[in-house]
Amino acid sequence: MINQKTLKYLRLTFSYLFLLVMVAIVAYPILWMIGASFNSGDSLYSSTMFPKKPTLEHYRELVTNSDYPFHLWYLNTLKVASLTALLGVILCSTTAYAYSRFRFAGRKYGMMAMLVIQMFPSFMNIVALYVLLNMVGLLDSHMGLVLVYAGTNIPFNAWIMKGYFDTIPKSLEEAALIDGASRMTIFWKIMIPLAKPIIAVITIFHFVIPFGDFILARILLTSYKKYTLTIGLFSLVNNQFGKNWTTFTAGALLMAIPIVIVYMSLQKYFISGLTRGATKG
Repeated sequence: MINQKTLKYLRLTFSYLFLLVMVAIVAYPILWMIGASFNSGDSLYSSTMFPKKPTLEHYRELVTNSDYPFHLWYLNTLKVASLTALLGVILCSTTAYAYSRFRFAGRKYGMMAMLVIQMFPSFMNIVALYVLLNMVGLLDSHMGLVLVYAGTNIPFNAWIMKGYFDTIPKSLEEAALIDGASRMTIFWKIMIPLAKPIIAVITIFHFVIPFGDFILARILLTSYKKYTLTIGLFSLVNNQFGKNWTTFTAGALLMAIPIVIVYMSLQKYFISGLTRGATKG
C-alpha cells in the first residue's frame, strides 16, 4: 500500500509534469514565431525552430518599406486601444456603481439583460452598427471604432466591476454622506481609489481588444491609412503585397509589445481584481 508521503510526492510530481506540458503548449507557438521572424526569405518553412543564420531584415522592412505604413498602423492601434480603455473604464465603472449602490425600477431585469446580451457576439449586429455609424458620420473613423469597442463590452465588464463594488463596505459611503459629501465625490474620491485592482483588469480587457479584433475593424475602417495592425498585417499575406509570412510574424511580435507592457505594469492588481470581483454579485 502506498503511504501518505509517497502519495504526496506522486501528486506533486504529476502536478509539475502537467504544468510543464501546459507551458510547452503555450510557449511553442511563441518561440516558433520568434524564430520565423528572424528567418530569411518569405516562407515560414524551416528545418529548425530558430534559423541558423538569423536576420533582422523583416524588422527593417517593416520600418523602411514605403509600400505599407506599418508605423502608421501601429500608432492607429495604440490610439484606438488607449481611447477604448479610457472610455471603457469610465462607462463600466459608472454603470457598475449604479447597479451596485442604487435601487431602482428594472434593476434586476437590467442585470439579467446584460448577461443575455453578452451571450451574443458583437459582430452579429455589425450591419446595424455600420448603418448607425454611417448615419452619425462616424463610419471609417477611429472614434466610431472606439465607441463600438467600448460599448459592446459594457455588459460583461460592468458585471465584473459590480461584483467588486459589492465587496466595498457601504459604511464608508454612509460616513462620507454624513460629512456632507455628494455621490459624485464619493464615487471619485472613495470608490475609484479602492477599486484600483478591478479598474486595472477592465483596462487590460479593453486595451487588448483592438490588437485582437479583425472583423469589426475590417468592416468599419475602409481607408488604408486608418487601418489598425490586425487589418494591416493581414494585407501582408493577402496578395496585396505578396505572401510576406516572415514579415507578418515580425509585425505580430512587435504588436505584442504594448500588451506585455500594459499587463506587466498592472499585473500586481490583476489577480486580486479578478478574484474579488468574482466573489459577490
